[in-house]
Amino acid sequence: MRKHISSLSNPLIKHLLLLQKKSKHRNSYNEFVIEGVQELSYAIEAKYILKQILICPDLYENEVVLENSEYEIIEISKEIFEKLAYRSTTGGVIAIAESRNSSLKDLKFKTNTPLILVAEAPEKPGNIGALLRTCDAANLDAVIIANPKTDLYNPNIIRSSVGTIFTNSIATGSTSEIIDFLKKHNIQIFAAALQESTSYLKEDFSKPSAIVVGTEHEGLSESWISQASKIIKIPMEGKVDSLNVSVSAAILIFEAKRQRLNSKL
Repeated sequence: MRKHISSLSNPLIKHLLLLQKKSKHRNSYNEFVIEGVQELSYAIEAKYILKQILICPDLYENEVVLENSEYEIIEISKEIFEKLAYRSTTGGVIAIAESRNSSLKDLKFKTNTPLILVAEAPEKPGNIGALLRTCDAANLDAVIIANPKTDLYNPNIIRSSVGTIFTNSIATGSTSEIIDFLKKHNIQIFAAALQESTSYLKEDFSKPSAIVVGTEHEGLSESWISQASKIIKIPMEGKVDSLNVSVSAAILIFEAKRQRLNSKL
């Protein structure tokens, strides 16, 4: 028989609310919150460890993610769910999961000629989520975040990524650590910047490659510029000289994918 919680003062509900709101609480407990049927399905497929799954019987209709009896299922009232949920279209399900290590040393590539995105110091969860969606769509080998300014399991990142935080291979580290890692694995570094750069259309991305992007306002640090194999830019024909980081990354990534696809034909 499933447990049922109907009080907002329940310790588990208080814990869940703190996991949603406080990065310090997530780090302290090594846990985070997943909201939504699709997001939860991706996490299960990626073999994340789930601590509890909370469902609202009035809203939940998809039993697929509950087939495995190893999960602790707790029913909650509609009042509690509405207090916990950020969205009304997530299918009445919320889960607490165990965070994963995002160390560079644990990063595994899918191919012998990996294509990687490196994002330096992205601040906005929405941008990080958009980057992850692009990387999932392109089936990149890895996503690396340099000098992260927010933890990966921020609910806004999970939400804006539409669950693709669970479908990508992700690592974090300092800029110097990541540069050393890329050089150790003989991965050429394409730094997206304006100074002393050439058009991305003139470059060859068929070898092991890392496309490195910075923020729209700050750009890339000097460390990336000085250590880059090539500095590339997206030619602009209007008055602005920069694009949103997720848009820039998508353009560069799919050019690299186009080249790799054509080389196989």
